[in-house]
Amino acid sequence: MSNMSNTIAEPVTDPRDSYIAHRSGFLSWITTLDHKRIGVMYLISILVAFLLGGIFAMLVRTELIAPGRTITDADTYNQWFTLHGAVMIFLVIIPGIPAALGNFVLPLMLGAKDVAFPRLNLVSYYLYVIGALFALLSIVLGSVDTGWTFYTPYSTETNTAVVPIVLGAFILGFSSIFTGLNFIVTIHKLRPPGMTWFKLPLFLWALYATAIIQVLATPVLGITLLLLIIERTLGVGIFNPDLGGDPVLFQHFFWFYSHPAVYIMILPAMGVITEVVPVFSRKHIFGYKFIAFSSVAIAVLGFLVWGHHMYTSGQSGIANMIFSALTFSVSIPSAIKVFNWLATMWKGSISLRTPMLYALSFIFLFGIGGLTGLFLGALATDIHLHDTYFVVAHFHYVMMGSAMIAFFAGLHYWWPKITGRMYSEKWGAIGAMLVFVGFNATFFVQFIMGAKGMPRRYYDYLPEYYVYHLISSIGSYILAIGFVVMAVYLVHSLFRGRRAPANPWGGATMEWQCGSPPPYYNFHEPPAAGDPYDYHGLAYDPQLGGYVARGGSGSPQPAGEGS
Repeated sequence: MSNMSNTIAEPVTDPRDSYIAHRSGFLSWITTLDHKRIGVMYLISILVAFLLGGIFAMLVRTELIAPGRTITDADTYNQWFTLHGAVMIFLVIIPGIPAALGNFVLPLMLGAKDVAFPRLNLVSYYLYVIGALFALLSIVLGSVDTGWTFYTPYSTETNTAVVPIVLGAFILGFSSIFTGLNFIVTIHKLRPPGMTWFKLPLFLWALYATAIIQVLATPVLGITLLLLIIERTLGVGIFNPDLGGDPVLFQHFFWFYSHPAVYIMILPAMGVITEVVPVFSRKHIFGYKFIAFSSVAIAVLGFLVWGHHMYTSGQSGIANMIFSALTFSVSIPSAIKVFNWLATMWKGSISLRTPMLYALSFIFLFGIGGLTGLFLGALATDIHLHDTYFVVAHFHYVMMGSAMIAFFAGLHYWWPKITGRMYSEKWGAIGAMLVFVGFNATFFVQFIMGAKGMPRRYYDYLPEYYVYHLISSIGSYILAIGFVVMAVYLVHSLFRGRRAPANPWGGATMEWQCGSPPPYYNFHEPPAAGDPYDYHGLAYDPQLGGYVARGGSGSPQPAGEGS
């Protein structure tokens, strides 16, 4: 297979034995216990939800392209931005990387046959689908217009379908909890001999820290949403001040979950970037233990900062000061990761393949999102910027510009492993550039108009903000074109893409030791667990268009060749 005498032939999957072809038929997929198939079903469902949330986003930006009414009325606009936020947060970003990419690669990275609880894994997916159906049902029954945060007392008074979408989010919480439990047990119990905690791929450290948040924080959201449903249906006074309740209590409950939830979204994204950067720099990751412990530190500190969402809610000055100080402390482990990624790239042999382009975009956009968060963490500036478009821009730079960009980095990185096919690098680069340019055009101007006082969520605005909204809307169209380009070349690769080698990028983690796509039981022979960031034992084989393990010693050939 190779003309290199010092390399070992790559593992090849018999097409009849791959997880895709092992059993055929719709029933074989919806009843499967295979983590890979469940990951693929999650991936398809999440991408469909992303399309739906993106349509609502485009409708919002089209309405705001000019002052006054453009395509709809104020009530419908409120429903659009609420559904955009709820779909993107609960159906896309929170489950995106852990449930789809994590489900597929976590057992492979451990050299295991599956997750610890395969049936619970399938139940998690069913709960995701059921929760999504309740969210869709709310659209049919009268789309909710409360904003994705469901703030009381308005959410207990509006005549829109609050209960179905809140019930959907409640059910989705169980899906998240079960996935987190499964990942914790899998990482503890299914590591192969020789894989100590400090030989785990750092993506698994990120998933582990994320799972802790999912298990500990999500029940708080579930209880909060259940109390909201009880108050709305039975009239019990919990949050409604007319009934003796406290609406600020809802905010405390909601943000006690939802700020750690930000790290449910961003920690797996950081894990993806930590896998991509060293592979495409051909260098060992810099500061392994610092990156690993910073994931745990972010998970712990994320529980202590929810009050920075409530500086203007009337809480005490001393509470504001404490929450502000804690908010700044979270930036330390985040900065550790960024500096370690940059140190890894320093003097590396950087290959600008599509996953690396998204990784570089992530670092740039996360830098802006993180630094603008300092203005919102500081009391003096947050009072001015609270509830303005500055918050919208910051939130999107962290969530869309970081979490989703990393999701696409991981999708492109593991696409050959998932599908067994290579996509077009030329079109991948074009799509990445369109997404990067479109995203910045959409959201960077929102920092400016937010600083000038433009309130968020408003249906109409003063003419002085027209230029900013026009640029933002044009940018959103460019961003949408970038996603369409991505969808086209990825779907095209499924039918026309060349067959992927087992290790197209030269990764050293164990998922690259099985064929592409993986066999049903993942590995024909137990894989060797070693340093997941040592690339010296790999050599590029031009005939395969991928990397193979060396039989002898020596350094791999430089990256930059191949598919």
